[in-house]
Amino acid sequence: MSDLPRKAVTRTAKLAALPLGFAGRATWGLGKRIGGKSAEIVARELQQRTADQLFKVLGELKGGAMKFGQAMSVFESALPEEIAGPYRAALTKLQDAAPPMPTRTVHAVLAERLGEEWRELFLSFEDKPSAAASIGQVHRAVWHDGREVAVKVQYPGAGEALLSDLTQLSRFARLLGPLIPGMDIKPLIAELRDRVSEELDYELEGQAQREHAAEFADDPDVLVPDVVHQCDQVLVTEWIDGIPLAEVIADGTDEQRDRAGQLLARFLFSGPARTGLLHADPHPGNFRLLPEDDGEGWRLGVLDFGTVDRLPGGLPPTIGECLRMTLAGEAEGVYELLCLEGFVKEAIELDPEAVLEYLVPIIEPAELEEFTFTRSWMRTQAARIADIRSPAHQLGKQLNLPPSYLLIHRVTLSTIGVLCQLNATVRLRDELESWLPGFLLEDEEDVTAIEAQA
Repeated sequence: MSDLPRKAVTRTAKLAALPLGFAGRATWGLGKRIGGKSAEIVARELQQRTADQLFKVLGELKGGAMKFGQAMSVFESALPEEIAGPYRAALTKLQDAAPPMPTRTVHAVLAERLGEEWRELFLSFEDKPSAAASIGQVHRAVWHDGREVAVKVQYPGAGEALLSDLTQLSRFARLLGPLIPGMDIKPLIAELRDRVSEELDYELEGQAQREHAAEFADDPDVLVPDVVHQCDQVLVTEWIDGIPLAEVIADGTDEQRDRAGQLLARFLFSGPARTGLLHADPHPGNFRLLPEDDGEGWRLGVLDFGTVDRLPGGLPPTIGECLRMTLAGEAEGVYELLCLEGFVKEAIELDPEAVLEYLVPIIEPAELEEFTFTRSWMRTQAARIADIRSPAHQLGKQLNLPPSYLLIHRVTLSTIGVLCQLNATVRLRDELESWLPGFLLEDEEDVTAIEAQA
């Protein structure tokens, strides 16, 4: 591949090929069926061809198209297995791999941003990227002081490409919707657009990563690599090895899956409490499972702080209070809180008991001492809400998601999706009691704090 395609007409043409390709394959499938192949075999072949084209187009375009693919990939747990199979491999590739930009382009960016003598900053620099993502790619290198580093280089024209892609993808939302039945794709794309400017700003990313690295510096469970150098379009951070979470999902042991799941849940809820920031891009490509120094356990390595939600007081206490009251069966209290926070608009009137019935299955993992997240559980929840004949679907359509909760909601759903991919058994309630404001009553929080210090 040459440079990142920047001209809107070029990128629009490639994106337009997606729905045209879907239609062409449908015609091809009809011909196959007339020729005698069964509907099931034809359907699988169609899905596989669609997955292949999806990865090829989104991967080549990078930018917003690939960002959309990454966002979609964490929701594959909700797909019926006969559909998820063909898409899983193609979408997972988008989590940490894509065709790289040419070496000459990388060198040109480094020379422009670090100076013509940029090589003097490194003892060594690998031209072949170790990872390529939506707006930049990562090269492994050794900094001039001997530290192994990851050098993140932003694609020239990435900002223009992101905005162009997401504008075009919003027009194709109806056609792309079948990838995740029951999900409204347009709000997802709109939210991605809102985050573009922040993710393009490596100064903001470097600041968020530094804050996490400082807070988790001596943490026994979570490792965040520190920032070594930052400038426009280039971010240099400490390098960490480890097993990519995508590999744990594919081939990990039960111990690795459970440990990764527990630490992922811990980071989700402890991060905002400790830093006032929510890591808002929880796809598997951004996490590593690292062996502890004694070789007896595992830590979670966390990468990519380009998208964060700023929560100075941590996660809103409303979330914890609503969870606690739902588990206690306090229908009236839950409904009153949802109305107060804008989850139920003033013009809407719902039955509190029906709302409670809607919520209880979703929060099952918080009710039990430990819970095994599975794709089948995720599919059951998605099907319950997506089925237009179900009461859950009718009620869900009347609920509202306040803008301040939009990113929190997506991060939580995405994390649950990854936990289901891991098939991890997690003590989620432990993390909620330790880190989620409002989940425990004040006297229970005091007891928990005393026990933690003992």
